[in-house]
Amino acid sequence: QVRLVESGGGLVQAGDSLRLSCTVSGRKSSGGNMAWFRQAPGKEREFVASIPRAGDTAYYADSVKGRFTISRDNFKNTAFLQMNSLKPEDTATYYCALSNTIYYAAHFASQESSYFYWGQGTQVTVSS
Repeated sequence: QVRLVESGGGLVQAGDSLRLSCTVSGRKSSGGNMAWFRQAPGKEREFVASIPRAGDTAYYADSVKGRFTISRDNFKNTAFLQMNSLKPEDTATYYCALSNTIYYAAHFASQESSYFYWGQGTQVTVSS
């Protein structure tokens, strides 16, 4: 059974940084894309970032571009989300996701329906 476990969330002040991790277990291959989505209270879940298996490119939501960086270590079956210059509007539960297909098109990499496996989420709260 494939399992994704996120960690690294917490309470920080505006301008601080956090690094989220997502570790995949129960799967022999590295899968396709790994991605981060987030859901703020009262809002729909939204795309944050995605990275293909080779790690040779990445896709970002406009709201986080230039502040967040996604990366992955296939040997450790782990993806990371480095979040800098955090803002109160970044407050949300952050979910990790893994696809079976490798996507090199932002349109598909950013869609929830492209991802088959999901973690339980980790809370990020940014105070002003």
